[in-house]
Amino acid sequence: MRHRKRRFKNSRTSAHRRAMLANLACSVLGSGRVETTLPRAKEVRRLVERMITLGKDGSLAARRRAVTILGQKPVVKHLFDQLSDNFAARQGGYTRILKTGARRGDAAEMCLIELVEEGVVQPATDSKKELGQPQAQPETAAVASADNEESAAGSQEDSKADEAQDDEPAS
Repeated sequence: MRHRKRRFKNSRTSAHRRAMLANLACSVLGSGRVETTLPRAKEVRRLVERMITLGKDGSLAARRRAVTILGQKPVVKHLFDQLSDNFAARQGGYTRILKTGARRGDAAEMCLIELVEEGVVQPATDSKKELGQPQAQPETAAVASADNEESAAGSQEDSKADEAQDDEPAS
C-alpha cells in the first residue's frame, strides 16, 4: 500500500525537481528569505531544515553530503561556518513560511520562506563571489568610467566653445 507517501512532484521530472529545490534551498540559505509558491516553499522547507541539521553536525561526511545535495560549495561553507553556529541551541524549526497572497498572473498562492530571526546572521551577500553568484566584469566597469570621463571632458570643451561664440559680436 502507498498510504501517506505524498511527494512534491509539481509536473516536473525528478532531475528537474531536484535541481529546482537545491537552487531554491541555496537561495534561502544564502539570502535568508525567498518569495515563491506555497507548495515549493513547503517542500524546500524540508530540505533547508535537513541541511541546517547537517551543518550543526559539522563533520566532513556531513559537509560532503551537503555539497552533493546543494551543489554550491560557497553556500555550504556559509552554512557550516556561520548558520550552524547561530542555530546551535535550536532543536529544529529553522524556517518560517509567511503567506503573501495570490500571484497576479495565475492566482498561485505565494509566500515568503525565511530563516527564523533569532538564528539569522546578516545575509552573506556582501560579496557575490562568496556565494557563487555572477559578478560584473571589472573591465567593463573601467571602460564605462573611462567613457564617462571622456564625455564629461567633451562636454566641458563644448561649453567653452559655446562661451567663445557668445563673446563674438553678432553681425
